[in-house]
Formats: sequence, C-alpha cells, structure tokens
Amino acid sequence: VEAPDPDVRMAQSEAAVQQYLDKHKVQALVEDAINDAVKQQADDPALHMARYLERAAGKVRITKVHARMILDSRGNPTVECDVTTSKGMYRAAVPSGASTGIYEAMELRDGVKEEYMGKGVSQAVANVNGVIGPALIGLDPTQQKEIDELMVQRLDGTKNEWGWCKKKLGANAILAASLAVCKAGADATGVPLYEHIARLAGNPTDKFFLPVPAFNVINGGSHAGNKLAMQEFMILPVGATSFAEALRMGTEVYHTLKAVIKAKYGQDATNVGDEGGFAPNIQDNAEGLELLTQAIKQAGFEGRLQIGMDVAASEFFTKGAEQPYDLNFKNSPNDGSAKLTPAALGELYAKFASDFAVCSIEDPFDQDDWQAYAELTAKMGDKVQIVGDDLLVTNPMRVAKGTLLAAACSCSCAGYFLGIWAKGYCSLLVLLVALSGDGDYLLLITYCLLLITP
Repeated sequence: VEAPDPDVRMAQSEAAVQQYLDKHKVQALVEDAINDAVKQQADDPALHMARYLERAAGKVRITKVHARMILDSRGNPTVECDVTTSKGMYRAAVPSGASTGIYEAMELRDGVKEEYMGKGVSQAVANVNGVIGPALIGLDPTQQKEIDELMVQRLDGTKNEWGWCKKKLGANAILAASLAVCKAGADATGVPLYEHIARLAGNPTDKFFLPVPAFNVINGGSHAGNKLAMQEFMILPVGATSFAEALRMGTEVYHTLKAVIKAKYGQDATNVGDEGGFAPNIQDNAEGLELLTQAIKQAGFEGRLQIGMDVAASEFFTKGAEQPYDLNFKNSPNDGSAKLTPAALGELYAKFASDFAVCSIEDPFDQDDWQAYAELTAKMGDKVQIVGDDLLVTNPMRVAKGTLLAAACSCSCAGYFLGIWAKGYCSLLVLLVALSGDGDYLLLITYCLLLITP
C-alpha cells in the first residue's frame, strides 16, 4: 500500500484542526479573552485571560459532598463539610458560641451523655452525607439561594414562630454545607468570597472596606470562671489608619493589659477564658473597664482606641422577677444586693459610657426585653452603638420586629451581629447584608470574619 503523501497528510491535519476550531469557536473565544484583558488593562494578561476562559467554560457543578465531625476551639464536636465541584474542593466548619440565644437556629446534637457530654454530632454528619449531599450533586454552586431553600424548606421543612428552624436535619448540618457551597460559588464566579456575598445581596462592588477589628481581651460571664457577670470586654482601634495598624494597636494593648493585670493582681490573674481574653477574678464590671483604660493609656493609644462590651445579659436574667438582672449570678444564692431593674441597669450603662471610652454595648438586656432596648437606644444611641445579637439572632422576622419597634419607640437598637450559626444558612447572611444596606441598622460580623482574639 502506497504511503500517503506527507503534504496530503498535513493538509488533512490542518483541515481537521480548522474544523475543530470553527466548531467550538475557539478563535473567537480567544480573541474575546484578549480584548477583555486589553479593555480592563489587566496587570497580568495571561492570568486575566485564563480566568475569562474559565468563566466561559461550561457551568461548574457539584460532584461530591462529604461531612465529618471535628472539634471546635472549646473541644466540643462540630460539623465540617467538603463540597467538591469540577473546579476543586471547598471546606467549611460550623462555629458555635458558649452563650446562645433561645431564638437561634436549632443545631442537632446526639444527646448521648456517655459521648462528648451529649454534644456529639454524628446524626448531623449522617444527615449531610445521607440526605443533603445526594440532593446537591449536579447543582450549580453559584445558585446559593436555590440550594439553601432546597435544604431548608424541602429537605428539612421544620418551622416555628420565627420561621424555618431546621430542627429535622440540624442547623449545624445545613450550615456546614451552605458555607462550603458559598465558597465554591465564589470560586466558580472568579471573585473573592466577600465580593460574591455582596453580589448575591445586590450590593455595590466598586469599593470595599475592611472592618474595624474588635479584640476580645477580658472574659467574664459564660466565657470564664471568674466572678464577672458581663461576658466580653473588647478594644476597638477606631483611630487606626489601616487594618495593619489596627492589628498592631490591638496586639500591643493586649500585651500591655497582661502586664497591668499581673502587676495589680499577680501572675495567676493573667489566665485566659474561653476566647483568649484575660479572666482576672474580679466582680465589679467597672474594674474591667478601668483595667482597659489603663492599658490603652500605658500603650500610648489614648483617644485612638475605644471600648466595646458584650454583656450577654440573658445569662443573668430571671424572668418574672422585680429586679431580674443579677450581676452576682455566679455566686448563687446571694443577698440580692447586685440585682437590678432594667432601668437601673440602663443607668449603669450610661455611667459606663460617661466614665469610660465605651462606644459599643452588645446584648445589654435579655433577648425578650424589647422595651428596655428601645429605651436605652433612645437615651444614648447617638453616642453608643447598641447591638442586638441574642435579641435579633440574624433572623429577618426579629429584625423586622425591631424595625417596627424603632418606628414606635425611637429605636430598638443600632446594629446587629451577623452570626451565621444563629440562623443556619448562607442565604440569610446575604439577606441580612442586604437589609443592613437600607440604613436602619449597622452590621457587625462575628467569629472568623471580624471578632479577633489575640
């Protein structure tokens, strides 16, 4: 058999290549990528074109979902989830607070006392692997709202007076998958996670600002074994010109505070609480503020750092009592001398703000004490940020109630914490980000997104 002429072979090969290029419109696609890089004046044209071509490829799909149990920073079990797509693998773990509001989404714990003190999450993990995971295979991770609604409304379907409560599958199971999907969606669209969330919320993406970090430096309440009733004392470097400077200022004050506490109470007073803040065995909350004021001044940042508090007042509230707030609740029974009415507690906060550089007070009253919130915010909300965490629990229905109360009583509170564990899925995070953009509330992000413990 006579061998094919090399020129014929080459012509056939070139024709096949051209046919392939024409069929898939490769030349036009590459030209579009080049034109986009030129239009955007990309610093790295090759990288820009690679991302452009990646976006032009077929839709990214979820190919695998797998969950496991891990231990959180307190040594308690929590759920971690991996979502794999045609682009890569994305991992997320669920946070959980020591003091939690009764209106937060319902996480699922095993309740087996012999295992992890009843806090195991094997059933929640099984729900991800056996129920949620199979339902997500083949879905587009950029469709966050649709995926969350599938998990919350169709796969779980449980509700209470405040909306979807996620009792069946567990908020910890749903949130683990939802967070991992959100990361996958951001990568699929080729933007950072924060920009992806802003886009989902319909917020502008032309400018972004890093938040002022809040350093949790003195622990009390449920976070420490000392006598302090109020849970967290924080410093906020509001006078910093950059995040890097804010980080330096916070760190320097933290170490200065250690020296101040050691000099005043001894070495053992520098032990730390659950979240890394110092836990000196003091009972007077004003004394904690005095320690912070001294440390800020001694570090050379007077006037450039202010103080924030997370009171977590629901922890020392007794429903139905004439004086329901007990600042000596860790010593029970006691003589009742530290019990206060909502009005008296409000006066104490006003004195704190007058005597110290307090700029933010979170959860100053019980999670159902709406009237006390409104009165305090009306009284001092123009100078101090009153934050509802346990009050609003990242729940649009409770945020709406706060807005209605604000219209009737001047204001319910000035801001809310965006705690994804409180509601249990990312689309609520997106909705609350959008709501904050309306100007009724200041948005604070907690855990890994903002709250920094040295």
